[in-house]
Amino acid sequence: MPEPVISVKGVSKKYRIGLADKKSDTIMATILKGIKSPLTNLKRIRNLSKLKDEDESIFWALKDVSFDVQEGEVLGIIGHNGAGKSTLLKLLSQITEPSAGEIRLNGRVAALLEVGTGFHPELTGRENIYMNGTILGMRKKEIDKKLNEIIDFSGVEKHLDTPVKFYSSGMRVRLGFSVAAHLEPEILIIDEVLSVGDAEFQKKCLGKMEDVSKNGRTVLFVSHNLDAVRSLCSKAILLKTGQLDFNSDVHAVIDRYISNYKTNILRRDFDAHDDAPGIPELKLLSAELISDSTDGILTIDTELKLIFKFYSDKQFSDFNLSLVLWSVSGTCIFNSITSLCAISKGEHYSQLTIPGGLLTNGAYNIELYFVSKSTKLFNIPELFVFELMDASRNGIMFGTGKGIVRPNLSFTIDNNRHVKS
Repeated sequence: MPEPVISVKGVSKKYRIGLADKKSDTIMATILKGIKSPLTNLKRIRNLSKLKDEDESIFWALKDVSFDVQEGEVLGIIGHNGAGKSTLLKLLSQITEPSAGEIRLNGRVAALLEVGTGFHPELTGRENIYMNGTILGMRKKEIDKKLNEIIDFSGVEKHLDTPVKFYSSGMRVRLGFSVAAHLEPEILIIDEVLSVGDAEFQKKCLGKMEDVSKNGRTVLFVSHNLDAVRSLCSKAILLKTGQLDFNSDVHAVIDRYISNYKTNILRRDFDAHDDAPGIPELKLLSAELISDSTDGILTIDTELKLIFKFYSDKQFSDFNLSLVLWSVSGTCIFNSITSLCAISKGEHYSQLTIPGGLLTNGAYNIELYFVSKSTKLFNIPELFVFELMDASRNGIMFGTGKGIVRPNLSFTIDNNRHVKS
């Protein structure tokens, strides 16, 4: 077998995370703690470089991951949030180094990990194309030959000589993908950022990635859209809590992922503002999924009520929330959006009800977006994961229902014909 284009051997990555200080029980303990603080802080600084495995402040984002990718392969990387996908891509993109293990890359790497990654905001779109090509080791003449293809594919011709800081997130994604795919890297790494683009552009990107692989280049593709992974990739790996759970044919890996899809706790609390998801000016404090189920089993007839509590540190005009419901296979079931409003500084609540008798049985996940002036502030994928059972009709299990929804319509059987005019 030829030498792999990508070889990952026993790779691990650990980080030091901040720990909350323990509260003192007495006034005297508080005074003593204040006296000891300078010495404690000095000790912390000295220990920053000493990451011991047993230290409670150590978090292993990846642990002993190994796999190979051959030339021309399209490898899918899937797993729940926190599985280690983004960390692995940063290591493969050489943004950061592994704490242990070895990564060998035989070829130039172009990566699109986040919106605007690799772009200088003060430079124009045209200048960023040349800058990215230079980083990949290409000469100006080589980039000149590809320039028109990049511009046509991205669709940002009218704004090409405008600084990138004025681009919308969709424009940055289109240009970023176009640059990464057309400057002929041997290895193309694409993260979930394609979800920002519209459906037509996503289809265009998937087609381009397929063309890239047919030309002998290697593609790593991370996505929650399992249908896209299944159609594009021949092989896949499943990451679970930082470890390699499965490495096989893409269909077998996706089946394993779906079989492990379990219902999450239906309440999320973020006590400390610093740890709460969001941006400095806006934080999600809690989220709750409430049902009238007494036994904890959610059925297709169960009404689900979602309540969100968030905190704003400033005023936002033209503000709204957007909730997207996804099937486990990555199909968007619906996108519900609040009306535009202005919010002031302080705590706010939002509520949404998903009626019973709407969805078919299966596993679903909820993604929440915070939006201001039509621009995404931040989003939380897989905020809730839940499973609906079809055990409500006389206790009979009907198996897997077909279709995306199964609304409880007026569908009857009778001896007489009753037609309303």
